[in-house]
Amino acid sequence: MAANDALSFATVRDLARMLRSGETTPTALVEHFAERLDSVGRRYNAVVTIMLDRARREAALAEAELKAGYDRGPLHGIPYGAKDLLEAVGAPTTWGAAPLRDQVFNADATVIRRLRDAGAVLLAKLSMVELAGGLGYNQPNASLTGPGITPWNPESWSGGSSSGSGSAVAAGAIPFAIGSETWGSIVSPSNFCGITGLRPTYGRVSRAGAMALSWTLDKLGPMCRTADDCGLVLDAIAGPDPDDPTTLPEPYRYAPEQDRTEGFRLGVLRDGLDDAQPEVRANFEQSLAVLSEFATLEEVTLPDFPYAEVARIILNAESAAAFEDLIESGAVAGLTAPEDRWGAYARTVIPAVDYLRALRVRRHIGVALDRLLAHYDGVVCLTNAVVAAPLDMPFDAYFGKVRRLPIGAAGNLAGLPAISLPNGFGERGLPTAMQIVGRVGSENSILAVARAYQARTDWHTRRPEVG
Repeated sequence: MAANDALSFATVRDLARMLRSGETTPTALVEHFAERLDSVGRRYNAVVTIMLDRARREAALAEAELKAGYDRGPLHGIPYGAKDLLEAVGAPTTWGAAPLRDQVFNADATVIRRLRDAGAVLLAKLSMVELAGGLGYNQPNASLTGPGITPWNPESWSGGSSSGSGSAVAAGAIPFAIGSETWGSIVSPSNFCGITGLRPTYGRVSRAGAMALSWTLDKLGPMCRTADDCGLVLDAIAGPDPDDPTTLPEPYRYAPEQDRTEGFRLGVLRDGLDDAQPEVRANFEQSLAVLSEFATLEEVTLPDFPYAEVARIILNAESAAAFEDLIESGAVAGLTAPEDRWGAYARTVIPAVDYLRALRVRRHIGVALDRLLAHYDGVVCLTNAVVAAPLDMPFDAYFGKVRRLPIGAAGNLAGLPAISLPNGFGERGLPTAMQIVGRVGSENSILAVARAYQARTDWHTRRPEVG
């Protein structure tokens, strides 16, 4: 690779080594990735704001600390981008919405603060679907920055709602990013952009200072090049937080050196394979062949529940409450996607009895899924049955051709961790992916399986031709 590519597409682990060997510096990384964001990142509508002044200050401090022998850990001196629903001093926090383009908060979200304490350098606020897609958008063009574009095909969508996080990492415009997921918003853009994305257990990462879409479904997590990078970032951002009473009480530590590298037991969930595009299906079967080299595989089925219906009621009811001020003020009329301008109003009349019934069913779902997952280190399944949608096609016309995979609703309802891994390419040269879903609190188990898979494959090292 050229010298610039060696930086642009390096893993967090590799950049940490380069910083300590003197091959580069935190200030050099900031200037390099600022230029990448401004050129390549904007090409894919991945960038809202480049925070160069703040990044230069944080990089200068990191450089001085490292020179003085004070090492905060593997993220020290490495730039990153944050989905623009995280509050950060020094830039607007737009929530991806045109009516809120000038919204400013005077504090950092807990995740931003923890990354700063780990020495990471906040360089950019990254694009997202307006209001994290919570009001029913049906098209890629649903953001104040324009439609997210995957670097693998300029006529295809990057996925949502963490669109900029996926595109920026895939294009070598930033080493890692923070995304959020309520129902697919980390794993799907990771799939469509060919990167590795980790949705942590619900409550593992504080959401203090993050836009709320659905209080009982929202999660924050890392989007990176590798599973190992995801573990490094999760280690920095996870843990209890008094500012978010939903956080889990126990601390989290990523310790890959203590994990197994073989002897795993994995469930295989074949939901969606019959409807999947041929390349998606073939790549999944090939992934199973690789996994069988170091794991025992057993086919499983999900317990019978109306997962999507339950998730939809909870998400719609909670989003109507979360965006009540925007709805009542009429500001939603200024949103980009036509569906988002009126979709919120229907949600305000969801009966309380429907919401409460959904919560009751959800408890049974959590118990049933935990019983299933207790037997395995993780369950392997498709991330999506199709590759990324064309930019000019409504979602109902494209994704409506296949049945929505129930694992997305099921996993988010139960607060389960999941990691999406690139596993090949399909139609129009676009990435395909599989995911590994784990029991509540089992991030290290699914990360260990993911690392073992990536040690035997090179899909995570493939790079789009972005210049």
